[in-house]
Amino acid sequence: MSPAVTLASVTAPRTRPKRATIFDVAAEAGVSRGTVSRVLNGEPYVSEAARAAIEQAIQKVGYVRNTAARNLARQSSGAIALIVHEPNSVFVDDPNIGNILLGTNGALSAADYQLVTLVIETDRDSERVSGYLGGGFVDGAIIVSAREGDPISQAIANLHLPAVMIGRPDNQPRLPWVGIDNRGAARQITERLAATGRDRIGMIAAGLDRDSGRDRLAGFQEALGDAFVPALVSRQPFYTFDAGVAGMAELLDLEPALDGLFAASDAVAVGAIEVLRARGRRVPEDVGVVGFDDSAWALRSLPALSTVRQPAALLGARAATLVLEQITTGGASGSEGVMLDTEVVWRDSA
Repeated sequence: MSPAVTLASVTAPRTRPKRATIFDVAAEAGVSRGTVSRVLNGEPYVSEAARAAIEQAIQKVGYVRNTAARNLARQSSGAIALIVHEPNSVFVDDPNIGNILLGTNGALSAADYQLVTLVIETDRDSERVSGYLGGGFVDGAIIVSAREGDPISQAIANLHLPAVMIGRPDNQPRLPWVGIDNRGAARQITERLAATGRDRIGMIAAGLDRDSGRDRLAGFQEALGDAFVPALVSRQPFYTFDAGVAGMAELLDLEPALDGLFAASDAVAVGAIEVLRARGRRVPEDVGVVGFDDSAWALRSLPALSTVRQPAALLGARAATLVLEQITTGGASGSEGVMLDTEVVWRDSA
């Protein structure tokens, strides 16, 4: 005798709800499929009464346009990748990356493009992202924090994918770029720090595997000239609060009489100030501290941080514009590089 079968032991197959089509909209509105298509594509020659009936029918039947099919037909994904070369912790904590993302998204949204964010932390990530870019899932790319010898940049060049770098590494393929004068800005704020009477000035340098970090260190060295002491540079991997803590402890152990500090970013500067405070050093009375970015870190600092203001959101927006220009023209953006202005913002920390 077979075992009894109960309702609880039988699971009905799960069916996917039927997707409303353009024919459903046409039937509900009492118009032709062609009329519905003209309304969806924003074309003229449709009466206001028909347009209103179609819009009402779309709501009633729950029609959602099949964007994937439309993009396949026009050989476009409608998406742009923002590729960020940073550890996950830096991506989350760095206000500059967030502002670049917002600026990029704003410009792309205005052009009806979708932003896709890809974070690269490991070599495996590089391989995965290179494969993704080659799959036709995006129409272009914006690269943030590219390192020297970065395989993603080379993969993009090989694919002839419209792309823009934020920053400009020296040994990468010649891609259009948007950036700031990191070297000149670092020189300017270091000269102003030295003008306050500091004569033992150190630097917590970060991100030296990319152009921004190297250029800020070069500008610092130029500003000090003969007063530059190589030993008073602490080299850290990332622009983070923890880098400021580690770097400041290193410099104070080496030179307790240090009276000035240029930190390669605001987050680094705030970490350094915490160590100075813990060691009984007053800012700015004993040690003048300056940073770079004019991010949210600068205003959270006690005292408020003197720093270099860089237009992070505008960097993202301009990069997006250059990528869209390449897509529209089918070639170069017409601009090899765009340099945006910076500004020294002087507050109480120095």
